[in-house]
Amino acid sequence: MPQLRLALNQIDTRVGDIAGNTETILRWTRHSAEQGAHLVAFPEMALTGYPVEDLALRSSFVEASRAALRTLAVRLAEEGFGDLPVVVGYLDRSENDQPKFGRPAGSPRDAAAVLYGGEVALAYSKHHLPNYGVFDEFRYFVPGDTLPVIRVHGVDVALAICEDLWQDGGRVPAARSAEAGLLLSINASPYERDKDDTRLELVRKRAQEAGCTIAYLAMMGGQDELVFDGDSIVVDRDGEVVARAPQFSEGCVVLDLDLPAASAVAPTGVVDDGLRIERVVLSEDPLTPYDPSMTGGHADRLDDDEEVYSALVVGLRAYVVKNNFRSVLIGLSGGIDSALVAAIACDAVGPANVYGVSMPSKYSSDHSKGDAAELARRTGLNFRTVSIAPMFDAYMGSVDLTGLAEENLQSRLRGTLLMAISNQEGHIVLAPGNKSELAVGYSTLYGDSVGAYGPIKDVYKTSIFRLAEWRNRAAEERGETPPIPENSITKPPSAELRPGQVDTDSLPDYPVLDAILDLYVDRDQGADAIVAAGYDRELVVKTLRMVDTAEYKRRQYPPGTKISAKGFGKDRRLPITSSWRESV
Repeated sequence: MPQLRLALNQIDTRVGDIAGNTETILRWTRHSAEQGAHLVAFPEMALTGYPVEDLALRSSFVEASRAALRTLAVRLAEEGFGDLPVVVGYLDRSENDQPKFGRPAGSPRDAAAVLYGGEVALAYSKHHLPNYGVFDEFRYFVPGDTLPVIRVHGVDVALAICEDLWQDGGRVPAARSAEAGLLLSINASPYERDKDDTRLELVRKRAQEAGCTIAYLAMMGGQDELVFDGDSIVVDRDGEVVARAPQFSEGCVVLDLDLPAASAVAPTGVVDDGLRIERVVLSEDPLTPYDPSMTGGHADRLDDDEEVYSALVVGLRAYVVKNNFRSVLIGLSGGIDSALVAAIACDAVGPANVYGVSMPSKYSSDHSKGDAAELARRTGLNFRTVSIAPMFDAYMGSVDLTGLAEENLQSRLRGTLLMAISNQEGHIVLAPGNKSELAVGYSTLYGDSVGAYGPIKDVYKTSIFRLAEWRNRAAEERGETPPIPENSITKPPSAELRPGQVDTDSLPDYPVLDAILDLYVDRDQGADAIVAAGYDRELVVKTLRMVDTAEYKRRQYPPGTKISAKGFGKDRRLPITSSWRESV
């Protein structure tokens, strides 16, 4: 059987940084060539970054992508890589698509190209366009209608892009009809909790359907609220894993494959789903047999808590670095939420770039003030204390506030103080709200919701505790000081805005609350279904009403790392003004 050394470059790119992404692609191509690769691949839209959103509708951006692709092909040849096929994702447009109502302006395409000999040897576009969850690709792109196949050293390689594997039909069965020896899919598939298992089973299934080896190359990094975890996979035609890349780590997987020889009389014409086979022969003759030495490796899997924590770190780091910020600012209450955010921030950007402020009021307990200081001591972040008591007294001397208004004033004073320090010193503020609080509106607008980014926005409170415990345990296993004080984990959660206040004064116990929220928010179950699952009807109706009436608050909350299948934001889009309520 012919041999082929494949290089899968699991890289991180930045949306809009076409010049920088070009240099990244060149650098990793050099590395691949040094490893003796015969075919090199980069992720979906690696040249432009992903997702580009409405930039796809801007003709100047599309043309910049197309021009950069041609320039990249020339530069690869100039550097001596003209005989090395390189597959690169980029933003293209249809050359002959006619304007039509309901089609995206300019007919842009989520495309990829095979660069060879200083030219674009073959270009193709994603066939299946996802339009669910965070995806709006019917808004942005027109679909491709070909099955691209390149012949490389006597092996026919079919090409696909991301959703082409996730949907039934299309390029997977077409690859079998075309008698491909390898199906290479380039992807920018966002991370979700437990998606690595789903992804593996998908690739195994598609390899058996395609009747050939599948190489699934994934992007790594972060973009706004999305995280990309890498986890590139290669499986043989029987669904057995040949190689698997690390999660949340940039790198290159290089492996030698024995693949079926291309047919002397290869199928042509239109095959499954009306796809037309488009073949390009790059190198007809198989390589002289060589001793295979590259296995690609099988990276260890992360456990569930480490996986989520890693996603939160990567997401925050990407947001800070790619937006050219240098440091972050956190209000440290001594509680579990701000403590976990601080630990994530220290891991993401280093404790020297993390600034914490304790802002006690007359209701702040001594242990909370002490826990905040202890967190700073353990992590090494920059720490100061600024009491809000004089500010609070000044306000109260000017206006008579009681009850909830008095409580919220304290939160808003803290938010104002954080933003003032942010403006003065150039840090970005991190909002410490979790998914449980955001769901039921247990946060103060322009107070604890203040911030440029919410690292734990998509993490339920019960998971906050679990992640904190995991981070401390991981530190102990490495012989390091656990970053989060034990007292921050064990004490009852409280906003400390009035004497003796605890969260359960206003909310159900978090395990019960989070279970109800998971059914309602993440799974779209109605009140009757949730009650049927074993929860008290009065509690269910009360909780659901809190969720429904807090939509206006969530719309004003900053972006934050998405780790679930349905985060607040693009995943879950509900009207602010709505009279619909679940049945009583």
